[in-house]
Amino acid sequence: METQVLSSPSPVISERRTVTRFAPSPTGDLHLGHAYSALFAAEAAQRGGGIFLLRIEDIDLTRCKPEYERRNIEDLRWLGLSWPEPVRRQSEHFADYQAALDRLEEMDLLYRCFLSRRELSEALSAPHGTPESAPTDTDKLLSADERARRAKDGTPYALRLRMARALERTGPLSWYDRNKGLQQARPELFGDVVLARREIPTSYHLSVTVDDALQGVTLVTRGEDLFQSTHIHRLLQALLGLPTPDYDHHGLLLDEEGKRLSKRALSTSIHDLRAEGLRPEEVRRLAAPSRSVE
Repeated sequence: METQVLSSPSPVISERRTVTRFAPSPTGDLHLGHAYSALFAAEAAQRGGGIFLLRIEDIDLTRCKPEYERRNIEDLRWLGLSWPEPVRRQSEHFADYQAALDRLEEMDLLYRCFLSRRELSEALSAPHGTPESAPTDTDKLLSADERARRAKDGTPYALRLRMARALERTGPLSWYDRNKGLQQARPELFGDVVLARREIPTSYHLSVTVDDALQGVTLVTRGEDLFQSTHIHRLLQALLGLPTPDYDHHGLLLDEEGKRLSKRALSTSIHDLRAEGLRPEEVRRLAAPSRSVE
């Protein structure tokens, strides 16, 4: 499928170069796991004689804070990383994601699900329901009159992709992961995924797929915890006529107890390590790949 709804990548990025990106969400300070992922992406770009990009994924305007973005950027520069300016901030490009949604709407692939999370869980737990992990045709769980009433009342909704119809358009899909080899895409495992909500006009899946294409990313490096997301991203690429980059899902950095580092777990931040007097090269060693697990 060759439908193209988005503008071409910037001409300053050569198609012959490896283009990678690190894309944090400024909801807290970066930790060693983020340092590992950023360094992994930068080193991959350097090996390919290419470009390392920084992107700020701040579509959640409630949780993302300017002060965290400022500290994240300061920490990355302190580690010795650099990137072309200007940095792409997703919150400044909602129109790009809306253009993609409009195209999917033209294909009759989107629908509004007015069920609350609780209603959806209860409906899908019934004997006749589909598994909660893969909801499909959830709009049909309400009558047409009830859907119309909720729409008129301004009830919050999730904008879902009708998965079965989407796969009819694309047929079988695959992608190449440099760590795991050729992969067959299985987006149907996730059902009718949410691509936007009334209060947030895009989703992680939609925005990163659009951004990677617009920025000319040729190699997506990210943690193996996001491996499953690639099934969905590959489908969106096919539907929107976007190029498919290579992928490299690396292992995750673990703490002394063997647990994954995370903001939620209040893992030691780069900001705190700086305050303790550690030098950049010391933090880079702490974030070495030898501490990661596949």
